[in-house]
Amino acid sequence: MRRLGSVQQKIANSRLLPLKTVNPVALEANIDCAIATEKLDGTCCYVTNYKGQPYLWARLDRKPNKQAEKRFKKYQYSHRSCKGWVPVEMDNKQYCWHSSVVDYEVGAAIVLRPSAGNEDVLEIAAVPLVDLQEQTLELIGTNVNGNPYGLGSKKQPVHCLVSHGSVRIRNPPPVDFQQLSSWFQESPEGRVEGIVWHCNDGTLIKVHRHHLGLRWPDGKTSLGDRAVIIHVNGTVDEYDNSKDLFTPFSRLNGHCFSRLQDIQFDL
Repeated sequence: MRRLGSVQQKIANSRLLPLKTVNPVALEANIDCAIATEKLDGTCCYVTNYKGQPYLWARLDRKPNKQAEKRFKKYQYSHRSCKGWVPVEMDNKQYCWHSSVVDYEVGAAIVLRPSAGNEDVLEIAAVPLVDLQEQTLELIGTNVNGNPYGLGSKKQPVHCLVSHGSVRIRNPPPVDFQQLSSWFQESPEGRVEGIVWHCNDGTLIKVHRHHLGLRWPDGKTSLGDRAVIIHVNGTVDEYDNSKDLFTPFSRLNGHCFSRLQDIQFDL
């Protein structure tokens, strides 16, 4: 089976407003047979090599200052295939929330994903960065995009990475304006920012609630309400960086929370 979340895949938006018709690209890609996944509300990341090892890279979304621009041009020159991305260094305050979910000495990242034993339950695990090579992921959490999933607090921020395409929608609605609109507003599974369809030819088709004139966020979220179990093995000596989340998550290893948004480190 092809891997979802590959950075090489083509992205096309199927905007259903104002004509309320499906983009011909979606029809040509046979969207009715595609895999539907949740569109996550965070910031995009990418894992690829840097300094001889897998590294997390952040999307360069904002206009940089002169120093950052020089640094970016240096990276861009050295990594021509990574245009638009900046490697996440542990001492870069601009990307401190990115760096909190990676440990380059251990070679791992904090990843939220469906549990292998039960896809209804999520798990937060320490995943080897090498297993995430050439994947795009979404960083979500307390200090990202207004925290629509209700994770953590200012005192105890909670962040994690989610591989694109990993959170599947089990019963997606037909690609029809009215049925999509009803699903987003009435289905518990529809409390998402949007849907991304992964078509067999590699095309990605996405629809956002805003395309249908709907609000986001709008109260509870499907992701934030799902149960989650923590699977971050390791010792305090192994995870000795006080700035990352590996140590607090390792202390919760094996603990289950009834909702993702209920995670707290002081139990």
